[in-house]
Amino acid sequence: MKKITLVIAVFFTLANTYAQREQGFRVGLDFGVALPSGGGSGLLFSLEPKYNIRDNMNVGLRMGVAAMVPTVIRIDGKNTSGHIAANGSYVATYDYYFNKDGSSFAPYIGGGAGYYGVANFKLDEDVYYDSSEGRWETDGKFGALVRGGFEWAKFRIGVEYNMIPESLLQNNSGVKNGTVSNSYIGIHLGFFFGGGKWGG
Repeated sequence: MKKITLVIAVFFTLANTYAQREQGFRVGLDFGVALPSGGGSGLLFSLEPKYNIRDNMNVGLRMGVAAMVPTVIRIDGKNTSGHIAANGSYVATYDYYFNKDGSSFAPYIGGGAGYYGVANFKLDEDVYYDSSEGRWETDGKFGALVRGGFEWAKFRIGVEYNMIPESLLQNNSGVKNGTVSNSYIGIHLGFFFGGGKWGG
């Protein structure tokens, strides 16, 4: 916990060191809802340090968590539902901005690719066998995202689609009997520190 707090503090310090847009360092914080492709809803949070390679484009690393998301799980050909305890991701990102000089409004599109670590699931109903209280372990996946939205001054609103391959489920005995759909849509609102301000 102390290490995470120290890393965040360093990000904020660096972000406020630079004022210009190009070659500036910025850190974004986003909060929102997650909508799994299999149905349900949940919450998401992300921290994203970024480097502005041009006035209208940047690269970064999005570190995110989507928690308690009900979704459809398919086991031995039968559908049931369950909750993800936590879904963490580390995704390299690129964003392109359609900004105009002097305007505080900047639409953007972007994408990225990286690792999605899916934690264990808790099944919502009995699927005719004992799986140690319905908790199953899953494997991590490499996936991608596409996103778009706009920034206004230091604030950011966006929609993203996280494309993640299905995961195999395995119980505590190591038996793999099911799959789960991992892809989800994220709708988020956030703000950023450093890297200049649109229209400023």
